[in-house]
Amino acid sequence: MGELTAKQTSGQQARIGWIGTGVMGVSMCGHLMDAGCAATVFNRTRAKAQPLLDKGAAWAESPRAVAQASDVVFTIVGYPEDVRRVYLAEDGVLAGLRPGAIAVDMTTTSPSLAVEIDLAARKIGAHTLDAPVSGGDVGARNAALSIMVGGEAEAFQAVRPLLERMGRIIVHQGAAGAGQHTKMCNQIVIAGSMIGVCESLLYATRAGLDPEVMLQSIAKGAAGCWSLENLAPRILRGDFAPGFMIEHFIKDMGIALDEAGRMGLVLPGLELVRGLYAESARAGHGRQGTQALFLALQNLAAAPGN
Repeated sequence: MGELTAKQTSGQQARIGWIGTGVMGVSMCGHLMDAGCAATVFNRTRAKAQPLLDKGAAWAESPRAVAQASDVVFTIVGYPEDVRRVYLAEDGVLAGLRPGAIAVDMTTTSPSLAVEIDLAARKIGAHTLDAPVSGGDVGARNAALSIMVGGEAEAFQAVRPLLERMGRIIVHQGAAGAGQHTKMCNQIVIAGSMIGVCESLLYATRAGLDPEVMLQSIAKGAAGCWSLENLAPRILRGDFAPGFMIEHFIKDMGIALDEAGRMGLVLPGLELVRGLYAESARAGHGRQGTQALFLALQNLAAAPGN
């Protein structure tokens, strides 16, 4: 393996690359630039990278070009197939990553793909980490994400100063793939809590309560959770804009169920919630936020016989 460079361990002096400038990526990369990092960026749709270009980031024409210009490359894209293409294609990150450089994939993707990418990087003397995040658009904007990391400990320590610019809870979970397995645990909990939040609001409305007053009693008690505190108010305002899109959450639940199947594990609660989210996507809410599950449940509650 190539030796890690001094720039990587000094954090803010690192030359960073950023691939994926969606609703979370723009904020996350922006925090690193605010800390003094020089950034080179790439996104399939250049217009979505414009806020970073306006801050002084350089544009690259491919993931390979990003890697060639960077000490540390961060990626946060949509689906496992996007991750595979960004890293392993002829113009991908690993085609341009130098020995000793580090690539950090912050996409939620499959643990087995994280291991595959790690093995491919080792062959060229480079380092990779899988570092999915939790906290949505709010956590990204406020640099308050939870970042769960898999990969070699030395690479993790080298980029930790950069991760600390984006998140508050940063934990090295183990070898390659461990960050992704941890994110699956996170998504399983969120799946269960989201259906509880939505059904609670439906129940409150049907019972004649003021949902906002009801939340004053339960949001800080034993029922308290991130979804109740951050997404329930959005639902009550009719705000279903994505912090994290339903179609991406369906993808995550599918990964978790596939991994569970490989381990001989049955997760009936997760199967149920995925089915409800799939119904929400079929109703046209796939690109809305996960809180739009409320709309599908509201329709079920309004069906004849209910």
